[in-house]
Amino acid sequence: MTDYFSFFGLTPSPTVDRAALKKTFYANSKRYHPDFHTLQDDVTQQDVLEKSTLNNQGYKVLADDDLRLHHLLELKGALGEEGTNQVPQDFLLEIMEVNEALMELEFEDDPSVRQKVTGLIDQLEGDLDREVEDTLATYDDATAGEAELGVLKDYYLKRRYLLRLREKI
Repeated sequence: MTDYFSFFGLTPSPTVDRAALKKTFYANSKRYHPDFHTLQDDVTQQDVLEKSTLNNQGYKVLADDDLRLHHLLELKGALGEEGTNQVPQDFLLEIMEVNEALMELEFEDDPSVRQKVTGLIDQLEGDLDREVEDTLATYDDATAGEAELGVLKDYYLKRRYLLRLREKI
């Protein structure tokens, strides 16, 4: 698996300095732009093209909060294979009201129910963000253990679940 953090000279983390990331991205874009290497041999041109692609893919991942967190969790081996990760049971109990309201919407598109569901999801997302803000702010890759990675994994899975619910509205 490609480590985009290493490619950009960053320490793996659920948060990044966006300005530093963008600065490195632009520097890499110039450094690895194929047009600047047209007189090089085929091997060098292929290497530059691969690094240019890596730069673009890595920036896309690291600039997006969800993609970056997913990448970090994959690098650390905290996520299982697709379909094996489960949202914590207590969270599923919390969102029962949201699921019930979504079922109501399936039968009748009521604007007041739609607004209620949106409000409930907004509240759940806000609570979730507050629960994890300390872990996000103090994460240190050198000392992070299973507990921190577990918190980040649960956060990621819950956010993905809420996103899927929001898409159903």
